[in-house]
Amino acid sequence: MPINSADLGFEKKIWKVADKLRGNMDASEYKHVVLGLIFLKYISDSFEEKYIELVEEGAGFEEEKDEYLAENIFYVPEEARWSYISKHANQQEIGQIIDNAMVAIERENTRLAGILPKTFARPELDKRRLGEVVDLFTNIPMVDYRDKKDILGRTYEYCLAMFAEQEGRRAGEFYTPSSIVKTLVEILEPYNGRVYDPASGAGGMFVQSAKFVENHHGNIQDLSVFGQEANPTTWKLAQMNLAIRGIEADLGEAHADTFFNDQHPTLRADFVLANPPFNMSDWGGDQLVDDKRWRYGTPPKGNANFAWMQHMIHHLSPKGKIGLVLANGSLSSQTSNEGEIRKNIIEDDLVESIIAMPSQLFYSTGIPVSLWILNKDKKQKGKTLFIDARNMGDMVTRAHRELKEEDINKIANTYKDFVSGELEEVDGYSASATIKEIKGNDYILTPGRYVGIEAIEDDGIPFEEKMEDLTMELSESFQESYELEDEIRDRLQVIGYEL
Repeated sequence: MPINSADLGFEKKIWKVADKLRGNMDASEYKHVVLGLIFLKYISDSFEEKYIELVEEGAGFEEEKDEYLAENIFYVPEEARWSYISKHANQQEIGQIIDNAMVAIERENTRLAGILPKTFARPELDKRRLGEVVDLFTNIPMVDYRDKKDILGRTYEYCLAMFAEQEGRRAGEFYTPSSIVKTLVEILEPYNGRVYDPASGAGGMFVQSAKFVENHHGNIQDLSVFGQEANPTTWKLAQMNLAIRGIEADLGEAHADTFFNDQHPTLRADFVLANPPFNMSDWGGDQLVDDKRWRYGTPPKGNANFAWMQHMIHHLSPKGKIGLVLANGSLSSQTSNEGEIRKNIIEDDLVESIIAMPSQLFYSTGIPVSLWILNKDKKQKGKTLFIDARNMGDMVTRAHRELKEEDINKIANTYKDFVSGELEEVDGYSASATIKEIKGNDYILTPGRYVGIEAIEDDGIPFEEKMEDLTMELSESFQESYELEDEIRDRLQVIGYEL
């Protein structure tokens, strides 16, 4: 991605230099180096800020671990503090020094045990460039930023997005595009209560939920966060991502398969936000045929979409809501019991809204997706809102699209209007349908079936006049094609070929 140095923000400056570390390493490898450094800088800054405060108090408590833990600040031993590390930035041993710092931090903070990366001493990592990144963190003045902790948190999130772009299809394990997460959060409005993500990746759903609460002058301590992740390295990324944001979370004792080792068996969540793996075929369904979670039907062995959905419904509180990202096939598939499961969920009046999203939002796949909003306590009983948002967003690169803030607000406001009974249906964009109407469509939930076609404004030009102009343009195009054909024949003759 090209970077204009004239308008670089702190996040982009960090990325630009950190990207130099790559060398011959894959993004999936040096990702942990960059994110580990950001994490180390963050917790060191937090510690040193409190340290100075304690020194100024003069009671001699600046090295007392409990003084930091009482305020949810990680205790950082002297050999792991950024002030110590920065002094050794230009030494060949800088990699080992950082590895030792990570070990020391884990030793002093049980929550981080076994989580931090310790690969900085590896031979493949250019120590000169590693030192440059340490210097960058040290020397870029951060006093210009309102909250240096926040800027480091944003930098962590920005780098996650950039790594997702570089890793392409492999990025789906750890990263959900922020515009999708923000859309779900704006719709569900998780002000307080229990938030759950059974396929939590790097924790993006939780970060956006916390941001939502803060932006609406709430308290993130009113959220209880629960998650689970099967990939061990992604589970560690999530722990670091949440720690850097000050979010207390229960992600289970370790990484674990959600279907076979549910880390939160008794949880009943107020909000479930999730982007599980699409169309997962090797999920072990043949071993879970009689599972109590399959209230609406046994999911097919070759596709876990409705296994994920039913797992989430199982963990929902009596007034709970789900915001779920699924491939569009889940809206209409009739094979392997999927149609029957979808029918039963619809008939139980759980489907509150279906939102068809634009293509190319994901780095990891180009397949179209939709948002499912499920609600155990719908205000509009017996009705479902359909939104066709496929034409929204802007292409920010040749291969990637993002929703603008006004797009996200439009979708969220349409949902809120529907809930309050004030929806004004718009052809080609939004419509509500009853369960009876959905039944008439064989329980298929594709929004296009319900919202219709966008009304085209009459430009006032008579049909006959339009046809005359179009016929003339077509005639001119045909004439041009004949001339080009003659020119091609002439050129072929020159080099000895005939058509």
